[in-house]
Amino acid sequence: MAPSDELEYLKSLVTQLNDKIHALEQKAKTAVSPKTPAQQLRTILMGPPGAGKGTQAPRIRDEYCVCHLATGDMLREQIAKKTELGKVAKKILDAGELVNDDIMVGIIKDQLENNPTCKNGFVLDGFPRTIPQAEKLDAMLSDRKEKLDNVVQLQIDDQLLISRITGRLVHPASGRTYHKEFQPPKKPMTDDVTGEPLVQRSDDNADTLRKRLVTFHQQTGPVVEYYKAKGLWHGIDAAQSPSVVWDNLSKVFRAPPTGKS
Repeated sequence: MAPSDELEYLKSLVTQLNDKIHALEQKAKTAVSPKTPAQQLRTILMGPPGAGKGTQAPRIRDEYCVCHLATGDMLREQIAKKTELGKVAKKILDAGELVNDDIMVGIIKDQLENNPTCKNGFVLDGFPRTIPQAEKLDAMLSDRKEKLDNVVQLQIDDQLLISRITGRLVHPASGRTYHKEFQPPKKPMTDDVTGEPLVQRSDDNADTLRKRLVTFHQQTGPVVEYYKAKGLWHGIDAAQSPSVVWDNLSKVFRAPPTGKS
């Protein structure tokens, strides 16, 4: 083989090898690339006050690297930052009215677009509470080419819930919580760490709770049926220990999607 022919042959081999290397590199990148939206965790956590959402939602956030979207916190944040949505919401609240569904969905959408921790999905807490809200949420997610993976309801008997919450004691400075019956402080009405007084929140009383629970059941009943019809709803017994509740939540999140298109 003439030197010139051998050179061309070797050049051809190098080109083929480079093409092969490039193809393998692309394949490797695809294999380790971040999850697609359909594979990520997008869930709603429902439940009455005191059912354990405040315990489980942060753990879902940390374990699955998603954002925890608590609607009350988001609304306060938008108002504090004086965003356009926050200014509109403040005017409505100052007038003694409820913030409308479009604004709340807009705030959620803003988080999904601008909060880096939402790139892997979200756990939504406190929304939706009505069917129109659920429909608006679905429409917004559809526009983003996303959809819910599941909707989990923490279920607990009202009377047990009332006994849980009316016994709750709080250390105001740290937020540490105790319970008169289930987790009492070492010294009555005294924080174990600082020795400072514990308090009982003004809304942690039986009459207030019963009214809140009636409202909750009236609102969420139709929403539960809405998500059941879509095959997304899962009920979990929240009267169990937090660790057992977490194990049951994990089983829901690991299960293949069952939602209807």
